Amino acid sequence: VQLQASGGGLVQAGGSLRLSCTASIRTFSSYGMGWFRQAPGKDREFVARINWNSSTYYAGSVKGRFTISRDNAKNTVYLQMNSLKPEDTAVYYCAADRGSSNNYYQTHSYDYWGQGTLVTVSS
Repeated sequence: VQLQASGGGLVQAGGSLRLSCTASIRTFSSYGMGWFRQAPGKDREFVARINWNSSTYYAGSVKGRFTISRDNAKNTVYLQMNSLKPEDTAVYYCAADRGSSNNYYQTHSYDYWGQGTLVTVSS
C-alpha cells in the first residue's frame, strides 16, 4: 500500500491550498482517511478525518477553515485549506485506517502513512 500526498507549497497568510492524497488501496472506499501535521519541534497532530460513509471530524484549530473530502473513484482524499495562518505551517501527512476507530485523532489508529507534503504560510 502506498499513499502519495501532494499539493503543499508556500502561501501567504489568508491564502488557500488544496492537498491531495492518492492511495494504492483496492478497497479504498471502505477505509477511513485522515490528515495529520507536524510542525518543527512538535508532535504530529490530528487535523481531519473522513470515514467510509463521508462523516467528517476536525481539530478545533482548523474547523471552519479546512474541509476534508474524498473521491472514491480516484482513490483520493483532499484537504482544502482556506484562511491559512502562519501557525498552519507544517508537514502534512495523509493516513489510512482499515477500521472505523473511535480514536480517529490518534496516530496509532492508522495503518498506512504517506510521505508528507510541506505547507509553509508566511505572515
